[in-house]
Amino acid sequence: MKKDKIIYWTATTIIALFEGVMPALTSQTELAKEGIRHLGYPEYFGNALVVFKVLGVLALVIPQVPKRVKEWAYAGFAFDFIFATISHGAVDGINGQTFFPLVVLAILAVSYVYYHKLNPQND
Repeated sequence: MKKDKIIYWTATTIIALFEGVMPALTSQTELAKEGIRHLGYPEYFGNALVVFKVLGVLALVIPQVPKRVKEWAYAGFAFDFIFATISHGAVDGINGQTFFPLVVLAILAVSYVYYHKLNPQND
């Protein structure tokens, strides 16, 4: 059980850092705004994305959040990573940056699996 908690919290913390803390701290930099423009999205889309990422991270890390809300957060992040992969691939072609969101998706999957291992009564 202790090993499962360590794996869950490690994976969830990585997601929280990549998807909550970093976007919240860097979203208004010119580099971040240029990244959104480069992919063909309007600036307001990047702002909305950051708000939903921060809310999603809060849903994942706060234990009292209901299971259904956590499920929506996991699904939202999964869609985010899949569409980020598609966007990078469509705009920049296939390269390392294209597949990085899939690496983070794999970490999200670990968090998801271990969340359910630790909370079997919630299934």
